[in-house]
Amino acid sequence: MTDTKASGNMADIVPERVGPDHRFQFKCHPKVACFTQCCRGINIILTPYDIIRLKNRLQMTSEEFLAVYTRPELLEKTDLPVVTLKLLEDEQESCPFVRDDGCIVYEDRPGSCRYYPLGVASLQHKDGADDEGFYFFVNEPHCKGFEQDTVWTVKEWRRNQGVDIHDEINAEWTDLVVRKRSFPPNVKLSEQSKKMFFLAAYNIDKFKAFVFESSFLERYDIDPQMVEKIRADEIELLKFGCRWLKTSLFSAVKDDLFKLREPEG
Repeated sequence: MTDTKASGNMADIVPERVGPDHRFQFKCHPKVACFTQCCRGINIILTPYDIIRLKNRLQMTSEEFLAVYTRPELLEKTDLPVVTLKLLEDEQESCPFVRDDGCIVYEDRPGSCRYYPLGVASLQHKDGADDEGFYFFVNEPHCKGFEQDTVWTVKEWRRNQGVDIHDEINAEWTDLVVRKRSFPPNVKLSEQSKKMFFLAAYNIDKFKAFVFESSFLERYDIDPQMVEKIRADEIELLKFGCRWLKTSLFSAVKDDLFKLREPEG
């Protein structure tokens, strides 16, 4: 999948793969002339962990946050429902959280904001936050950060910005997206399956109610210790939900795929 944080000014995305030890110069701070310009005219796909961090920061339920701050979309080549950050209806199409002096949710900003000026395209998921990845630079014409003298490796930047933690927590979800992308275009999820994918991935509060206030725990044999973990911890609940999606919804997709490939007669 690709984390997207590209300006409407046609950012020059260099299609050159760089690895975790690649070195580059960059620093963003209020004294840089372009400060906050990268927060306007953008397209940001929010990950499940982004939603958890932001809705808790704003003291909202996940359903409230989704209604106020996001737009639903289907992710290209996957047929999977995702959400993008809803921008302000001003001339610059600004992020709702940006001010002239910076980001008001900076400590809980989305993963793609943390990656910037890097983009990441995961060809496949591997366990571990420091795995080899496919990274590239988002070189926007207005950005003066590359003129600063601070030097990083990609690995150092990821750790400094906290995206290694984001990637690790989102790993199960990322794996679902990558797996679905590998299926032929004519293998589709049902509308009900899409709703369940969206519920488990994005509406964590409603998914928790679904697990604990319906017959879910009667229908699935889940270890009691795991039940207590997901009751107490949203992150564990998110990971559990993605594993559940993988075994339930995606097993059905695989069955459909097998049927499509069966020789006639």
